[in-house]
Amino acid sequence: MNTVLVVILASVLSVAALLAVVRLYRGPSLLDRVIAADMLLATMVGAIGAEAAITRHATTLPVLVVLALLGFVGSVSLVRFAVRQQP
Repeated sequence: MNTVLVVILASVLSVAALLAVVRLYRGPSLLDRVIAADMLLATMVGAIGAEAAITRHATTLPVLVVLALLGFVGSVSLVRFAVRQQP
């Protein structure tokens, strides 16, 4: 059962990351690219969290906190920059 769960999680997270990378590459505006980068970071947090839950260890919790904080601060700062650039 664990193997099936790992395969399903890996495939769903891989598709989400692939779609985020496509939007990051094709995004017509800066805000589209910011949202795609935030989605890619959220997918990474989800993958690390799923790995920690499956292996039942909490040593990656500080990494999850730092990545979530980095995503939040990065998104807010880039949106504030984009708002200032609007005429």
